[in-house]
Amino acid sequence: MTVPPEQAETARFLSQLAGGPPRETHISAVFIGADTVWKLKKAVRMPFLDFTTVAARHHFLRRELALNQPHAPGIYRDVAAVGRRPDGSLALTAEDEAAVDWVLRMAPVPEQDFLDVIAAAGGLTLALQDALGDCVARYHAPLPPVTDWDSAAALRRITRGNVQSALAARLPEAEVRRWQQGMESAIMARAAWLAGRAGGGFVRRCHGDLHLGNLCLWQGVPVAFDALEFDEAMATIDVGYDLAFLLMDLDHRVGRAAANRVMNRYVARTGDAGLTAGLPVFLSQRAMVRAHVLAAMERGEEAQVYLQAASAYLSPPPARVLAIGGLQGTGKSTIARAIAPDFGPAPGALVLRSDELRKRLHGVAPEAKLPPEAYSQSANAAVNHALIDLARTGAAGGHGVIVDATFLDRAMRHDLGAAIRAESIPFTGVWLQAPLAVLERRIAARQGDASDATVAVLRQAVAADPGAGDWRAVDARDGAQAVRDIRAAVAG
Repeated sequence: MTVPPEQAETARFLSQLAGGPPRETHISAVFIGADTVWKLKKAVRMPFLDFTTVAARHHFLRRELALNQPHAPGIYRDVAAVGRRPDGSLALTAEDEAAVDWVLRMAPVPEQDFLDVIAAAGGLTLALQDALGDCVARYHAPLPPVTDWDSAAALRRITRGNVQSALAARLPEAEVRRWQQGMESAIMARAAWLAGRAGGGFVRRCHGDLHLGNLCLWQGVPVAFDALEFDEAMATIDVGYDLAFLLMDLDHRVGRAAANRVMNRYVARTGDAGLTAGLPVFLSQRAMVRAHVLAAMERGEEAQVYLQAASAYLSPPPARVLAIGGLQGTGKSTIARAIAPDFGPAPGALVLRSDELRKRLHGVAPEAKLPPEAYSQSANAAVNHALIDLARTGAAGGHGVIVDATFLDRAMRHDLGAAIRAESIPFTGVWLQAPLAVLERRIAARQGDASDATVAVLRQAVAADPGAGDWRAVDARDGAQAVRDIRAAVAG
């Protein structure tokens, strides 16, 4: 990759400013200095963009700044002109109608703070995974809805573009065509759902390229950068499709458990359980993008892995629902998270935790503490109703669901089971139990958890313990064994 000849002088000037050569992509050259980064768009034309004029490069740099600065204000600074001094040498100026070129000025980010680098080094901790889910939820929240959008037509256009790119990159035509047929069928089957998502406000002008390489730590918090700026249609998408690039990336680079946790954290913060119905299509499209990009880079073995994944995502296992109940401290959430990655379609089960839902209904983060009145009889009823509704939504959309709650109320158990069976979806209920001393010890050791339960709350619950009833009782003293027992119960 090289800078086009007409930009060679500008590239030499920026290299002198930065103290070294740029890092290049097919459309940009990034010059990294000690306290400033200068991004130069290359004078190139491709099927999806045209940066051949100075005016176009200026326009899209300003668009890039406008899209990214609200989400990463500390990173994105301004757009500067590359002008010519009277002596003929180049200099940076704020505005210059006769500019030779334009650059985006940014703050440098240490290499070790990019999320793809962190993931490759095995540093994507559980806390950081939660922070990633929070980051995407925070990114999507202020974006205005685009309600008059035909998502099915847009996804068909994306499919055609993926096929063209895949064939141009010499991926096996038979496999690509099979994928195309499966994708078109999957989109058609979801046409009404996609229209409903747009009407419900879930289509927005999103990031558009939200993978691990376009996320970094800034002041210790994940932020998204380098949003897709050159094609409004490509970035006007369902928020679930935006999230899916990150989930697909995590699934392959880190593991399904990480992808599952980030998905569930996002849903816990947004309440958007419905997005799971689109994941087979969304994940598959993103995997095909990665497949043909790698193939074009002549990384054929890696490309084949993603091509196979693109097809596999389109053939998900059937939906099913597991409810995990038990007194406080029985390990419901830990066990649910252990089971979730392998439960149902990729990237694993939607885990609906009553404690997290209660926090979202009160507009606070999962780890925030709520006052006693948040646990009134009416508040509990509202949480139970919402929990059942979300479980039904997720399961009816074809996804696996795990419902994590105490289920002390037998009526709630009945209502959840009835709602799921009404959708003709398999339902299993398990009841965790362990000695009181074990439960008290676990609760006393909790830190940074969504549950507000104390030992006193536990002791009150013990007095009203309804037992397993018609659910399967599982000994929860050994969490790993409990996971195995529950998997056996679901399989049976």
